[in-house]
Amino acid sequence: MSDTDPPASTDNMTRRTAITAVVVGTAAAAMAVAGTAPASEATSTSDKRRAGFGARMPVVYLPHGGGPWPFADLGFASPSEKEALTAYLTSVGSLRKPRALLVVSAHWEAPTLTVMTGERPPLYFDYYGFPPETYRLTWPAPGDPQLAARTRELLGKGGFPSAADAERGFDHGTFVPLKVAFPAADIPTVQLSLKSGLDPAEHLAIGRALAPLRDEGVLIVGSGMTYHNMRGFGGAGRAVSQAFDAWLRETTVLDAGVRDRRLASWAEAPSARQAHPREEHLMPLMVVAGAAGADRGRVALEASFSGVRISAHHFG
Repeated sequence: MSDTDPPASTDNMTRRTAITAVVVGTAAAAMAVAGTAPASEATSTSDKRRAGFGARMPVVYLPHGGGPWPFADLGFASPSEKEALTAYLTSVGSLRKPRALLVVSAHWEAPTLTVMTGERPPLYFDYYGFPPETYRLTWPAPGDPQLAARTRELLGKGGFPSAADAERGFDHGTFVPLKVAFPAADIPTVQLSLKSGLDPAEHLAIGRALAPLRDEGVLIVGSGMTYHNMRGFGGAGRAVSQAFDAWLRETTVLDAGVRDRRLASWAEAPSARQAHPREEHLMPLMVVAGAAGADRGRVALEASFSGVRISAHHFG
């Protein structure tokens, strides 16, 4: 999100918001996973990646907050509130270190699923009206053309045409939360767009197509918000957000079949369209839930965002 309505573009629009976070069970969010899979006979790097080494990676749906909130005094979060959200994002970085990251952000949509393929992606400052220093931030994570190619291969096998973009940079839905979670910026990172139309069942299927990456050392991250109605921030949407978030927290912990059916029909949930007049910030959760497979979810974060309830969900 960013503050103001920017000029129209092909990327998802952003708006500035205020954020208040309260972490639940932060310590439980950081887990150490041990064990390795038997080595395969493959000798090339790509073959070894596909063979699968180590335990399966989890999948994560996280809130990315508003604009560059951790990196300037923007006046919409107290020090304790910033500490709470920072603690949660830091806990994401404490999960077993992945070989690479594949990120689906609410702030990139394309008619055809598009994968970033650059070796040194820049930052794409898609927020507006913030202090000058917030446009000088750095997060020099390397790209991973091989992971990009593997992502496109899996999408193709799942029946999804894809495109490549070697020029696009990480938008703030990626670099803001991951600069907190992975400050060293030493993990190869690839960003995947949402698909225009924002069909939930389709995005669940996209996640299922990408699930093999979990056995290849890739952490799949969905970056969005469980509440995103600009008119409701500041407390006006509190009741709406609580109703929808309660349904969502009840849903993600269910058996996968029931969970995915409910998520595909998310618009029928209590206060759903009041919480998400447009669903781009919810679609990364669909991709993550699809990639979760049979793994049940858990609520890794409950947060108050400018008077409304939001949450984060982990699987595996």
